[in-house]
Amino acid sequence: MDLGISGRRALVTGASTGIGKATAIGFAREGVRLVMTARTAERLQEAAREVRDLGAAVETVVADVTTQDGCRRVVEDALEALGGVDILINNAGSSRPRPAGSVASDPGWPDAWWEEALALNFLSSRRITEGLLPQMKASRWGRIVTLTGAMAQRSENAATPAKAALWSWSRTLSVEVAADGITVNCIQPGRINTPQIIERLLPSEAARQEEIDRGIPIGRFGEPEELAALAVFLASEPARYITGTQIPVDGGMLRMALP
Repeated sequence: MDLGISGRRALVTGASTGIGKATAIGFAREGVRLVMTARTAERLQEAAREVRDLGAAVETVVADVTTQDGCRRVVEDALEALGGVDILINNAGSSRPRPAGSVASDPGWPDAWWEEALALNFLSSRRITEGLLPQMKASRWGRIVTLTGAMAQRSENAATPAKAALWSWSRTLSVEVAADGITVNCIQPGRINTPQIIERLLPSEAARQEEIDRGIPIGRFGEPEELAALAVFLASEPARYITGTQIPVDGGMLRMALP
């Protein structure tokens, strides 16, 4: 299938590892020009080298998108590097489970915990998107694909309500910009083999197997490339009539309160 995006310009956030890097590689194979951004310079440069090896034109921006200044820098640098952005992949985000042994009444950490999770998982995507929308509207073409997450968890996680806000905001935005030739869609990852999952959230083989047995009918975790394939398609010309959706990529994961 010809995706019709060769020569288009894409910004991918959280692009140094996992889903972000896999999505950048997917775009590179379609002839898309790229800006990749993350806050860890060494990992970002390594990922960019892999993408350049595919023959893609790639620029990088090292920035902390939990801050307004970081988001502003990403927008400005991407527009300068590419001359405009047609495709935005909002992938920056991370799980924020309650610190081990803590309770909500513990002094010192609760507000900072919630605020940092909101800045990373919701505000960064909103700020970057709104910074790019004027140019997309002027071009009468745009694709915004945002990675969300579970809307509820078995245990308290500060990222969860931020991800729910991200989906709610995206759905409304899709209606507002549809007539401008811009689509807005969300992808809801299940358990994907990324550093966040296998190094932080479920670091042991036993924990991962328990998660599979508990609620993943397909019997395994997904690979970043399997999710990236959907992100690239949603950014394509053939996907122009798909907007306002949230599509899970989760192996049939049972999203309910399981014992």
